[in-house]
Amino acid sequence: MEPKTKDLWVFIETNPDGSAQNVGLELLNPGRELADKQGGKLVGLVVGSNVDAAVKAAAEHGADQLIVVDGPEYAHFTTDAYANAICEMLTKYAPTTMLIGATNNGRDVGPRVSCRLQTGLTADCTRLAIDEETGNIAWTRPAFGGNLMATILCPDHRPQLGTVRPGVFKAAAPEEGRTCEVIKEDFHVAPEDIHTRLIKEIQEDASELVDLVGADIIVAGGRGVGGPEGFEPLKELCEVLGATLGTSRACVDSGWISHSHQVGQTGKTVGPKLYIACGISGAIQHVAGMSSSDVIVAINKDPDAPIFDIADYGIVGDLFTVVPALTEAIKQVKA
Repeated sequence: MEPKTKDLWVFIETNPDGSAQNVGLELLNPGRELADKQGGKLVGLVVGSNVDAAVKAAAEHGADQLIVVDGPEYAHFTTDAYANAICEMLTKYAPTTMLIGATNNGRDVGPRVSCRLQTGLTADCTRLAIDEETGNIAWTRPAFGGNLMATILCPDHRPQLGTVRPGVFKAAAPEEGRTCEVIKEDFHVAPEDIHTRLIKEIQEDASELVDLVGADIIVAGGRGVGGPEGFEPLKELCEVLGATLGTSRACVDSGWISHSHQVGQTGKTVGPKLYIACGISGAIQHVAGMSSSDVIVAINKDPDAPIFDIADYGIVGDLFTVVPALTEAIKQVKA
């Protein structure tokens, strides 16, 4: 597909109540820089039902223009309805690039759109840039089981498509009351063209939910905790800090803690204000999921552990000595 503009699009995924999911608002931030370098507008594509709240949020987070597809058939995500709407809009306006959040829905619809438009898609990206030589988007993602980071270009086909993990980028502060041009597209999908429907929603047990992506502070334990009981001092530190407990893949694979706590390539990508890594060596699979944290504190008895290469503060020592001492010191400060 030949592009008609140099615009960069961001898919603003919506919730059933018409509000915007955070990942779309997050992607408007790097999208701003990329769109400026491409010489085009930053455009948000909003698909959903009764999406006024999402439109308002996207405008306040910096979109130059919003294209809105609103209808009852989009209230709950279906691959057929969303793929049809997205492909129709991309074909009509022909931007050069679109960013999609790597949510369950984004990972579903992204490949479908790329196949229909006969273009490439780079999945699960953790870094975005412009290749200086070609002007193409440089999509960076973990490869070969997370053992290295691959940078991928799509030089021959348009639009350039990529899914980006939630939490990799932080949303810019909203500008209250900001507005932008809104184009409402009257595009609907017939019921017979939608081959799946929502029958029932099953809510997860609240006790099993771990909000790593939204956490401001995460205390994470790696193989160095030694076993399930090794998380107890970390839980105490979480309690005094108001933090969320995280972990590395090694602990999950060993059955020490549930997958819902996992940070990294095959877990959650997070960007808290403070990340305390305890007994985590710093394998690239884990670092890919937490390197965008504002402040990283590493506690490890191995002074050569790779985690110290990205840490803002490093403590060389036994976590079972350091963590309780840190917990006690914080209690005294709070007192």
